Amino acid sequence: MARITSILIVVGLFLAGSSCTSQSPTFFRSAFHDYNLVTVVEGLEHPWSIAFLPEGDMLVTERTGRLRIIRDGVLLTEPVPGVPEVLAKGQGGLLDVVIHPDFTSNRLIYLSYSKPIGDGSSATTAVLRGRFENDQLIGVEDIYEATTRGRGHYGSRLAFDSDNYLFVTIGDRQVPPRGNLESHPAQDLSNNHGTINRLHDDGSIPEDNPFVNREGSLPEIWSYGHRNPQGLAIHPETGDIWATEHGPQGGDELNLILPGNNYGWPVVGYGVNYGTGSTIHKGTHREGIQPPMHFWVPSIATAGMMIYTGSHFPEWRGNIFVGGMAGQQLARLTMDGPVVKIEETLVNGIGRIRDVRQGPDGFIYLAIDNRNDGLTPIYRMEPGGAR
Repeated sequence: MARITSILIVVGLFLAGSSCTSQSPTFFRSAFHDYNLVTVVEGLEHPWSIAFLPEGDMLVTERTGRLRIIRDGVLLTEPVPGVPEVLAKGQGGLLDVVIHPDFTSNRLIYLSYSKPIGDGSSATTAVLRGRFENDQLIGVEDIYEATTRGRGHYGSRLAFDSDNYLFVTIGDRQVPPRGNLESHPAQDLSNNHGTINRLHDDGSIPEDNPFVNREGSLPEIWSYGHRNPQGLAIHPETGDIWATEHGPQGGDELNLILPGNNYGWPVVGYGVNYGTGSTIHKGTHREGIQPPMHFWVPSIATAGMMIYTGSHFPEWRGNIFVGGMAGQQLARLTMDGPVVKIEETLVNGIGRIRDVRQGPDGFIYLAIDNRNDGLTPIYRMEPGGAR
């Protein structure tokens, strides 16, 4: 695995060079497609997620607590009414947004957010749903609230599969990996720390979840042993569930999510402690723990992800795209089934890519969350130049 990763890093560095701008600041070359980066809108404050409505509007969450509408290429001035209070502090706030697979008939949208608990100074990850009518959110109800406590690492990605099951990622809430690593909350099925969870669309628990009948385990848990999964995508053809998660200093992971599996945090992994570089894990592999399909050392701070199926970039069909924040890059992974064959770095240095989505028009959309640069944009990748 280490040898393969070294090869991928070398190839990725070579291909990253081919992604540099060659004609203008918005023109890029890559191994298969040249493309332009077009500004859709500017003026967003810490955008976290993008969703597309059938009628053509875009919904964008701002971590500060606002849900915004982009209509005909214009960011509407007023945010969507009906969004509840969020704890917009540190990594918390208004996070993911997805629409129900049957949105055209039920008008339901789902939001994940850091819900204040207790005296309001701390929060847990919660999921709400409401009907989107006349540019407002009505009939809002929380359908899920995670059993967690901590400072950050809310996880908070949402995705529906083809059977309308809703998957929800929860981070480890930054509980330090100290002492007996096997007793860390991410290894304890009695809480939601470091888990991916499976729900019905109303928040109820499916009876065939892997831990439904295990005493002392939360029945919504689908997989566990995650650190902070902030990317989630379900393959539209195979139904495979893919997630990316933040490692510590090094060790970001791409995982194929299987029911009931343990993904190892903090017992195994490829990262080290921040600053000191001291050892965290007991190794990189262990029997009974699912290894990642790909990992990044150094970290790129993996964020939103998607699997491309459009027609504008035919050589990229079936590829997994992963946003990078610390790396300020878009990672394109060429897949052979579940195996990553090669990685190419795209749009290097444009900012912290918080989310990446394929629009209904087949173009690729990027949400930029520049921590210190004030208001930030949504970009669209379009074919450009000729080969």
